[in-house]
Amino acid sequence: MSGARETVAEAPPIMGNVPGSYALSVFRERHPVLVRQIAAALPYDPERRRALDRLLDEVVRDVMTPLEPSAHDAAAWAEWGRGKIGRRYVDVPFLWAESYFYRKVLEATGYFGDGPWRGVDPFGPMKQAELDGPVVDGELAALDETAVLPPAERADALLLGSLWGNRADLSFGVTAEDDGERAADLVVDDRPLLWSLLEAAAPGRICLVADNAGRELLPDLVLADHLLAHGLAGEIVLHVKPVPYFVSDATPADVLACLRRLAAAPGRAGEAGARLWGAMEEGRLTLRAHPFACAPLPYSDMPDDLREEFASASLTVMKGDLNYRRLVGDRMWPATVPFTAVTAYFPGPVVALRTLKSDALAGLPRRTLEELDATGRPWRTSGTHAMVQARP
Repeated sequence: MSGARETVAEAPPIMGNVPGSYALSVFRERHPVLVRQIAAALPYDPERRRALDRLLDEVVRDVMTPLEPSAHDAAAWAEWGRGKIGRRYVDVPFLWAESYFYRKVLEATGYFGDGPWRGVDPFGPMKQAELDGPVVDGELAALDETAVLPPAERADALLLGSLWGNRADLSFGVTAEDDGERAADLVVDDRPLLWSLLEAAAPGRICLVADNAGRELLPDLVLADHLLAHGLAGEIVLHVKPVPYFVSDATPADVLACLRRLAAAPGRAGEAGARLWGAMEEGRLTLRAHPFACAPLPYSDMPDDLREEFASASLTVMKGDLNYRRLVGDRMWPATVPFTAVTAYFPGPVVALRTLKSDALAGLPRRTLEELDATGRPWRTSGTHAMVQARP
């Protein structure tokens, strides 16, 4: 194990200054477009528009400027950013720079200010449009079809729906052919270990660390309902972001919006929504919005109170790509380095449910890696493959 830890420790962080890399495309292409989309999404006043223009100029020039000294968290970011702020976004670790960009979005839109835009989610219109879209009606209706499945198959279908997030959403795929196709795209499949961990600790206390809002959070909530309703969990603590972050990351307001959407739906979706509503009233489903959720740091640097929270859980489930990056450190180690080694610091059993959308990767079988690399496709960042990784 010590050799594996040394390999992880020596692996360099993922950077954005590598030509042709996914990280470079985020800074050069995604962020400028996103600033323009945010500016068009709400009728910001002239002051906010000037601030967004300055942010766009900063992104295009690729020079990180400090937060306003009056910002409530200016001291924390100055400490985190020592030796980084003032440099190019692409010349510091990808995870840190991307996080700093989203903090600058909140500054530009006045989210923490004393004016009328305080507390207004700059990504809110995008989230709401997705949640209100007609596609969601069909996805929620698909839950009715899972009722005819044998219990084990239904549980697996709900798990796959949560795993694939925006790719599969709530269209769970009730045929063996559909499930087989989706399982074939799993580069690591520790589902048997996941279910055994849940069953061994039942009815345990599960920490579910959410990723995106809307169409990804809905199947996460449905999975949580299944675990509670079938005695696999006695309590689920749903960890979300305390403030808007990374475009669509879930906040407490997003959880409540999804609960309302579920509860108002007909059929099985509405029944799940009603149960979850009651579970929240009874304290069996609780929300956590720890400030560290928006820190530009890996989970290995988590504060003591969060470490104790995860240590007390019978299982922690990390959803999504960003949580995976933070879990394994967002480093360029060999993809075959053991997942158990890079997560050895984590204070309890942990499972990652992740669709691959960035370069961070660990625990891949060598043969799988060689076969995927031989295709010549950008399989690490395209969202076409996923993984269920578990560490007891």
